[in-house]
Amino acid sequence: MHPSALVGLLAFAAAATAVPHKPRAGHSTSSLENLKSHVKNVVVLVMENRSLDNLLGGQTHPGLENPINSGPFCNPYNVTDPSQGYHCAVAKDYDSVTDDPSHAVTGNTMEFFSQWTPDNAAIADGKLVPNNNGFIHEQIYNYGESANETVKAMLAKQVMNYYTEDQTPVMTALVQNFLTFNHWHSDVPGPTDPNRFAVVAGTSGGHGTNDDTFGTYAFTQRSIFQQLGETNHTWLNYWDTAGGTGPEAHWFAWTKATGNQNKVVPMDQFYTDAASGSLPEFSYLNPSCCGVGTTSMHDSGLISDGEAFIKKVYESLRASPQWEETLFVLTFDESGGFHDHVPPPLAPRPDNLTYTEKAPNGQEYTLDFNRLGGRVPTLLISPWVSQGYVEQNGTNYRGQTVSYSAASLLRTLGYLWNFEPFNPRVENAASFDHLIQSTPRKNAPVKLPTPHTFSR
Repeated sequence: MHPSALVGLLAFAAAATAVPHKPRAGHSTSSLENLKSHVKNVVVLVMENRSLDNLLGGQTHPGLENPINSGPFCNPYNVTDPSQGYHCAVAKDYDSVTDDPSHAVTGNTMEFFSQWTPDNAAIADGKLVPNNNGFIHEQIYNYGESANETVKAMLAKQVMNYYTEDQTPVMTALVQNFLTFNHWHSDVPGPTDPNRFAVVAGTSGGHGTNDDTFGTYAFTQRSIFQQLGETNHTWLNYWDTAGGTGPEAHWFAWTKATGNQNKVVPMDQFYTDAASGSLPEFSYLNPSCCGVGTTSMHDSGLISDGEAFIKKVYESLRASPQWEETLFVLTFDESGGFHDHVPPPLAPRPDNLTYTEKAPNGQEYTLDFNRLGGRVPTLLISPWVSQGYVEQNGTNYRGQTVSYSAASLLRTLGYLWNFEPFNPRVENAASFDHLIQSTPRKNAPVKLPTPHTFSR
């Protein structure tokens, strides 16, 4: 065994003793009563396109399965010809990646299954499982099939390498001070808009690409915005008017039909509302995207700008009169084509819809939405969570051990605000109600570190 892998395994095994934590049983009466008694407003910030192994790959915190704790992890340059060599993830990454890794459905499929059009029946039966070996292959296919070895090596680094604790000081402080999920996957093995749709509705409505339907009030699926609006709970969708993500509330026919367009407000109002203690029960935050100067951590933007944005949101909440009744959920829409070594699991289909696209091999591939995407960094930030705790897999209401996903947010909010799951995906998701503690912590940092300045 490689020495670094042994160190990672020992750190992982020690996680339970490193950070004491005795959660209640999830989905239980006592757990739900505790959740409702302490959490009065929820803030959700969905960032862009990062895998756990990429953004949190250099976090040495016990319990995280990542390259520095559990690696090394390697991919071949060519999945059909391993003799072309391998690149292993190392701690040397970029503030911005201009060669945007594929996060199309077929791109994700190559990255995780090492083929663009696998046998779906074999996947559903568990006979064909992801090997997570196709990330470099996909990147070279898109940007450097005829390139020289130097360019191919650069492309491999773009998708395989990871950030150190010093390069991401804001994320490091949050991991060390709050609760991080080790197994939280995107709901769709595909791009941004279908995954953002799943965050708020538990399904992508059969969409597998960022098509023109998004943003046109065209979708009739039930969303968290409609659910709260019809049950007299307050909500606002705070949106960076520079654009690039969302606003998700404008994707649904219900919003326009009921005159709720005015509940999409500029991001600047979030800071004002936090300072005055007037945040609604549910705040949904859209960062800007994409490119340098935007805030979402999209690979074409700057990691440091994303850290600055997260820092501003956190510090506004920490200083708010509502801090002691707030649960801040920081997550990412999808893994963005960046390497992660944990195979995405199967999951119940939310509905009977499918999505088909032509793969690079010329064949059509149909996604049945019966499997999750890659792991994404997700944290619970609140005085009501254990300091430095790393949560592993969750449990659904049937008592089955499952990975967390975006549907876990909707499952937990259903418990908090007394509504039924929107669909089978949400119904069978792990909730995280049991991770809310009985006593608030008083030692949460008031300020987070200054983001790292990368050398150009």
